[in-house]
Amino acid sequence: MLSLLDPDDPAAPFPPVEQAEREPDGLLAVGGDLHPTRLLNAYRAGIFPWYTDQQPLLWWSPDPRTVLFPERLKVSRSLRKSLRNKGFGVTFDQAFGQVIAGCAAPRQGEAGTWITPDMAEAYTRLHRMGHAHSVEVWREGELAGGLYGVAMGRVFFGESMFSRVTDASKVGFVHLVRQLQAHGFHLIDCQVHTRHLISLGAEEIPRREFVRQLDRWCPEAGVPGSWAHWPAPASA
Repeated sequence: MLSLLDPDDPAAPFPPVEQAEREPDGLLAVGGDLHPTRLLNAYRAGIFPWYTDQQPLLWWSPDPRTVLFPERLKVSRSLRKSLRNKGFGVTFDQAFGQVIAGCAAPRQGEAGTWITPDMAEAYTRLHRMGHAHSVEVWREGELAGGLYGVAMGRVFFGESMFSRVTDASKVGFVHLVRQLQAHGFHLIDCQVHTRHLISLGAEEIPRREFVRQLDRWCPEAGVPGSWAHWPAPASA
């Protein structure tokens, strides 16, 4: 039976992730709110929100979990060419609002979006607090793609990405992984399986192992703050 979260108590603990439903995979709780305290507690426990305008607020912890260990990043030959030759520039935390709007825009073949106005507002608030970050990919002065997520300790929790130009989001992801590795991050949460992420080196691990990784790396030193000073690493 799903747990019902109290919207008036954002600090209330989540139920154990082992109580999540098998079908639909990972559905754990309903309700609550998107207060920063609740969101950060959710990520720390291996839980994330995902719902649409027609649904109540839903919280998930699927098993297995798709993750990427930064040292296992895969860059294909064609993607290396895009990194070198397509004129992309990459920045961090320079246009969070534009990135989240790009991620929220309708995709081809999809109706609506899960990034509701409430979600966008909640993550923008986390960004102002120094917990949520964006990667911007530029081409000829225009935003060509990007991604955003939440950092906690030595873990980055990816939320969404978008592309307006072929390979733009992959280029942003490669730059992000390289910078995370340079800054001592050990794990990137990709949430659920997609061919796009698997092609970049993501893999599935049991939820219990994912939670063990969070217990190890989330408490590690990592002070919230802007990543705007981060340089883009070498393209090759």
